[in-house]
Amino acid sequence: MSAYTTRLKLEKQVSGENSGNWGNLVNYVLNRIDSTVRGYVAVSVAGTANVTLVSNTSTTNTSEGADDQVHNKVIEFTGALGASIHVFTDAVEGDYTLFNNTSGSYTLTFANTGHAANGVAITQGQKALVYTTGTAIVDVLAGAGLGNVTTTGTQTLTNKTLTSPKINDTTAITATGVEINYSDLATLGTSAASKVLTTNANNLTTISGAVLNTEDALTDAADIVWNVVNSPVAKVTLTANRNLSAPTGTGIAAGQMISLLVIQDAGGTNTITWNAVYEFPSDTAPTLTSTGALGDLFSFRYNGAKWLLMGQTLALTLA
Repeated sequence: MSAYTTRLKLEKQVSGENSGNWGNLVNYVLNRIDSTVRGYVAVSVAGTANVTLVSNTSTTNTSEGADDQVHNKVIEFTGALGASIHVFTDAVEGDYTLFNNTSGSYTLTFANTGHAANGVAITQGQKALVYTTGTAIVDVLAGAGLGNVTTTGTQTLTNKTLTSPKINDTTAITATGVEINYSDLATLGTSAASKVLTTNANNLTTISGAVLNTEDALTDAADIVWNVVNSPVAKVTLTANRNLSAPTGTGIAAGQMISLLVIQDAGGTNTITWNAVYEFPSDTAPTLTSTGALGDLFSFRYNGAKWLLMGQTLALTLA
């Protein structure tokens, strides 16, 4: 009595049996080997039901392809999914190249019959190399550490295409060419839709919408500290005579403009001694308004050495 091999299900012959049927048997064996080594089959898995791949071990079946799906080397899953499904293969060891070419935004999991929990989910549109132990499916690339790239260093990707890149798995980056929507400049001489910043051929930058520097409150102290990088627009309420220290902040550069609103407390009459880096006309600092609750507004432009007064408005009613 003949027996089958454990993996390819090829029928072994006992001496003297199957006389007159060797043509079918040899073709069956060759077709099975051909499918296992290089075979391809497309399997429709459309719908909502789990699918079990067809396995045909009849030695009278000498054809190839769809009537013996489970023994093909490459399997492409097609059709529109209506739910997440499992595709089951038989409990025989082997390896597969799988292509999830379905649609419908549902999960397709490849597993051994009777072992649904030990399957591998294949993302729609993706390909996978797997092997089966008979009870579990193993993702070869994931096991080899070739899945997601994780790095803590600075990496350079040259001539690489990123498909649907995301930040922290949630925030999508939408880009056209080298531009990222809402934050960059278009090519000189052109204008790109949906951009906050655009520039023309003369390098004139246009800003769509207002530019807002949030007004920050400085801490009133004997020596008032003003970080003009973090708080270019600021205010301070004086409760006594004060010194205003030289501006601080990393990256201060010539051309930077800043604004300070100096407010008297209810009692008024408070003064400011300005650091020498603040430059006023004729080297003469202004006299602050002495009336309580009024404000004086000062604007400066940095020239790389001094903060030059651009303008001042005194005795402002603030409420």
